[in-house]
Amino acid sequence: MSRTFGIDPEARRMGQATEDPADVGPSLPRPEEDAAEGLRAGLQLERDRHLRTRAEFENYKRRTERDRDVAARQSKRTLLLALVDLADGFDRALAHVDESPESVAEGLHGMQRRLRSLLEAEGVKPFESVGQAFDPTRHEALAAVATSTANRGPS
Repeated sequence: MSRTFGIDPEARRMGQATEDPADVGPSLPRPEEDAAEGLRAGLQLERDRHLRTRAEFENYKRRTERDRDVAARQSKRTLLLALVDLADGFDRALAHVDESPESVAEGLHGMQRRLRSLLEAEGVKPFESVGQAFDPTRHEALAAVATSTANRGPS
């Protein structure tokens, strides 16, 4: 049975169509529609929160990965600088190896070769700098000495 809102069904049958005063005016939303709309809005809100949380987590992962890479590079650099200092110590010790027994000299030379091969495997290569002009891109200044005879270099 179909029902038309706004007209009394009994009056329709009798040919006297009159409007029901309760049905006049804009139709009000039904409680089921309100509940469904509320659920849709809540679902959209939760979906937005989920997407935002996922994006924040992805950003966190990228940031921590970048921080971990930076820390690893800094740690590697610190270790390699210490090993270069150790290699320089071997070079100074080998300058006086003539005064040592043959077995000690052979041991020092073997350790120096292993240390140099380790450094070269990590990309650290020796270069000759004795007697050359100071190049700040390749050399590290240990001290400054005031002199009037030194070449100032390019300005």
